[in-house]
Amino acid sequence: MSEKSEPSNRLSVFKTYKLYVGGKFPRSESGRVYEVIGSRKSDGHGHGTWLANAPLASRKDARDAVVAARKAVPGWSGATAYNRGQVLYRVAEMLEGRREQFAREVADAEGLSKAKAAALVDAAVDRWVWYAGWTDKIAQVVGGANPVAGPYFNLSTPEPTGVVAVLAPQDSSLLGLVSVLAPVIATGNTAVVVVAERSPLPALSLGEVLATSDVPAGVVNLLSGRTAELATPLAAHQDINGIDLTGAGPELATALESAAADNLKRVRRPSPAEDWTADPGTGRLTAWLETKTVWHPMGV
Repeated sequence: MSEKSEPSNRLSVFKTYKLYVGGKFPRSESGRVYEVIGSRKSDGHGHGTWLANAPLASRKDARDAVVAARKAVPGWSGATAYNRGQVLYRVAEMLEGRREQFAREVADAEGLSKAKAAALVDAAVDRWVWYAGWTDKIAQVVGGANPVAGPYFNLSTPEPTGVVAVLAPQDSSLLGLVSVLAPVIATGNTAVVVVAERSPLPALSLGEVLATSDVPAGVVNLLSGRTAELATPLAAHQDINGIDLTGAGPELATALESAAADNLKRVRRPSPAEDWTADPGTGRLTAWLETKTVWHPMGV
């Protein structure tokens, strides 16, 4: 005689989302959080559903993230391009292993069906793999031997810019995030990322993937909160070498670009209606590279 299964009275265990800074998971320095509300589902239901409390990062958190990113620059930029490719590929493996979790979070964040959300997660994994393959090839595209009129070799080689602040796109919580983050670290830079303000949860879960992969601490730092509040000190920070304004509106982008000019940061302005599913090309890879040119006498 089979036993009847008793109804379960256990409560759901809600996930606690945290920042990802310097390889650790701190709460916001201020202790603040903000509510993350789900988007309307494709069937018309779910609008206004509470998903979680996300940490509301402060300016102090942003400064701590810059310190962690700067500390990680020598080791990450000094690693071989082949090694960076291996590390990025490992991230893709870890993402693939948590595919169902990310599909659920993307569906809630963007108001998509499970099938559409899963397709976006697959595209994000594929994009990581794509950028992993470019790490040891981009130098052949932007570097080379230059013709000169004299008995010299003139060689150009790309080098990382350094610390790059990234404002993640607001309309694509995972695929868009991967599309702006992966090329920054693939080329040897470190990143301080302000994740999508309204849909931060997939990005914060990505921090867990990075922490359990081979990405060194400080190479990627993820901050959730008010985009304008965090972007303003980052744009003016003297120890940041570049800023990607993808997630900023036109008015905010203009103000941030002016602040970035103080120490001649490299700036990538947002493109209107960017299609994150399209072939990304190499533009974001070359955006965060400096070119070093050396002269060397020919042997006789």
